[in-house]
Amino acid sequence: MELSFCAPCLFGLEGLAAAQLRRLGMEQVAAENGRVRFTGDEAAMARANINLRFAERVLLELGCFPAPTFDALYEGVKALPLEQFIPRDGQFPVKGHSLDSALHSIPDCQRIIKKAAADRLGARYGCAHMPETGALYQLQFAIVKDEARLYLDTSGAGLHKRGYRPLQHAAPLRETLAAAMVELARYRGRGDFCDPFCGSGTIAIEAALMAKNRAPGLYRSFAAMSWAGVPARVWNEAKDEARSKEFSGDYHIFASDIDGQAVALARQNAERAGVAPLIRFETADARTFARQTEGGCIVTNPPYGERLLEKQQAMQLCRDFGRAYAASRGWSAYVLSSLPEFESAFGRRADKKRKLYNGMIKCDLYMFYAKP
Repeated sequence: MELSFCAPCLFGLEGLAAAQLRRLGMEQVAAENGRVRFTGDEAAMARANINLRFAERVLLELGCFPAPTFDALYEGVKALPLEQFIPRDGQFPVKGHSLDSALHSIPDCQRIIKKAAADRLGARYGCAHMPETGALYQLQFAIVKDEARLYLDTSGAGLHKRGYRPLQHAAPLRETLAAAMVELARYRGRGDFCDPFCGSGTIAIEAALMAKNRAPGLYRSFAAMSWAGVPARVWNEAKDEARSKEFSGDYHIFASDIDGQAVALARQNAERAGVAPLIRFETADARTFARQTEGGCIVTNPPYGERLLEKQQAMQLCRDFGRAYAASRGWSAYVLSSLPEFESAFGRRADKKRKLYNGMIKCDLYMFYAKP
């Protein structure tokens, strides 16, 4: 049975997510603003959840219809074949958002969708009241310009929650964004890799996972694993396939931070991710970075003022790190910053820039290629 899916992602990561979905063999992959659409079967759903590095979740699309009024919203939801996915005892809470639409009250939209779904399911199962004592089938809606789309969330917790970071250092970088930075740096496990502002270790851990080609969702669970209509073998086969594609090798991944407690936490997170032996952690000041290499990349997210340091301090830190980088040899650098004057402070114009979002903060990934 061919199903339609939507994989929301952070703005700027749509192309990376779409490219990975194509590599995974998904059909009709189409990148849009903040999401990627694709089609596939239940096995595709499992493979997407387990393997996607850059998307936030995998949503199963139930239908799309005009919803300029609450009556239209009710009738549109009630016409969808919800019983094909939600069993008699399934829990089906509702959440979602509305943008540029007449129906702007989220609580009212939730109430109408819940009633329509309950009426549809109740009529199909002969229930005056749905028990909702079984597995979770989270309904999610998006109403944009008076057009409604209804989804089932197959992921549960967001895909950026790999499971290795239960504790976080201040201003954590989302795992999906860290993975995207590593991907854009074209790191594949060859050469040296370094994050001199490692914080909780996210960038280095994602680099190690990508070097090993380890699926980021291999050791976590997903909401659809408890769905009655999806056999356990689908998930087991997808995980076995992912394990069979892992690499092993000798990697040179370094992670450091001036904060010793952050380094200790980063090491703990790497242990939980199963990649601690692949990363060398140390307490060090990025302003004195002096590594030499025949070929390596720095991928890092220094503080940029909004969260950890005042802007003036952040600018000075960029100046000092820029001077240290300029004195090093053999390194390319990929630096994420929201500081508009970053290049001036760093002391060099970037060879290339890419706009990304760290949460709600608009940033640029500044790319500096190694000089011969």
